[in-house]
Amino acid sequence: MKHKNHIKILFILSLLLGITNNNVVWCQKIDVDSLLNVAIKEVNKDKNYESALKKTQLGIKLAPDYLDFHLLAGRIYQLTSVKDSARYYYNHVIAKNPVYEDAFTYLINMDIEEKNYTDAEIVVDKAITAHPGKKDFRYKKLSIYELQGDKKKSQAYLKEMQTLYPKDSEFKLHYFIEDTKNDSDRIGINYNFTTFDRSGYGPWHFGSLQYIAQRNWGSAIGRINYSNRYANGQSMVDGIQYEAESYFFTSKNSYSYAGVGYSSDPVFPKLRLGYSFFHNFKKGWEGDLGIRYIDTDDTNFPSAVIGVGKYLGSYWLNLRSYFMFDNSTVYPVFTLTSRYYFNTRFDYLSLIAGYGTSPDERTTLGQIEQRLSLDSFRIGGGYNHIFGEHYITGLQISVNNQEYTPGSKQIETEIALMFQYQF
Repeated sequence: MKHKNHIKILFILSLLLGITNNNVVWCQKIDVDSLLNVAIKEVNKDKNYESALKKTQLGIKLAPDYLDFHLLAGRIYQLTSVKDSARYYYNHVIAKNPVYEDAFTYLINMDIEEKNYTDAEIVVDKAITAHPGKKDFRYKKLSIYELQGDKKKSQAYLKEMQTLYPKDSEFKLHYFIEDTKNDSDRIGINYNFTTFDRSGYGPWHFGSLQYIAQRNWGSAIGRINYSNRYANGQSMVDGIQYEAESYFFTSKNSYSYAGVGYSSDPVFPKLRLGYSFFHNFKKGWEGDLGIRYIDTDDTNFPSAVIGVGKYLGSYWLNLRSYFMFDNSTVYPVFTLTSRYYFNTRFDYLSLIAGYGTSPDERTTLGQIEQRLSLDSFRIGGGYNHIFGEHYITGLQISVNNQEYTPGSKQIETEIALMFQYQF
């Protein structure tokens, strides 16, 4: 009996001792958590880095395996420009437990700030291995290539990401922008045929011959346009217009458009000027602001341009508004364009809807003065495709419900064909 009583007493003492030790550990956990929260507050809100660092070092002594203290110590050293110490603590966290995404992010950003792109690439590769589904690290890797100005690596990596994430709008936007920086030349022709349901009116013929030089800085375009308008089976007016345009990069995330057109023939306006500034934001957004100026024999029409675009996976949506001024009257024009891209920026289906006569519509530009105050509702669709590496083709059909005098309307059907050779 005495033996059994001794066993019971030992069991109870062991149980009490275990509970006491657990309570000590639990209380200590509460203490270090509180210590960590106070230190984080001092870093983020109070900016009291010296006091926060002391608390962080105490936390490391109390709980050496509590990696949040090591991470915070690295952050404090980074913010106070003690980069070697910051790097030591980040690497310690990564080595002990690579689940800490912030350790990778802080270390990568620090290497990028110091332009240590080789080290940054090594760390980002480790981050991608540890977190293969985290696209933020893949974006970081692309940024490293772009900051280095390494076109070959950027393009190869973007192709890889296009395969891995075909619906990702951020990668698709970068892929298309990078593709426009490849040196290439294109020569092409365009032909537009427009018929009208009004008896004795039309058809219209519009053709263009153009040359496009694409370089790392942007592109330059030279174009000659010819228009011939028929009525009652006879040519009523025709003429030639000369155009020069350019798209050029102004920064990593922005580019501009500038264009000028001239003609001495009445089928075209005498002078056409245009400028737009485009900026690419995050998440596949793009915005643009611009101006247009049309000078005819009788008057001139300045206009303001505002547009917004968005990549949604393989889709691109763009809404552009024109506000045309004639004396004290403002005439609005709206154009909604949507595209579904396939493998390249030359392969897509398009759908266009709009109201009003835009100063960017070449086939009707010669009638801008007559059409400005008249209603116009149009819709159209098209398909562009590149065959091999050289031949680019396009077909677009649109229907326009056009008011030609107040209260009288006509249906205009336009077929546009495009062919380019890239070399």
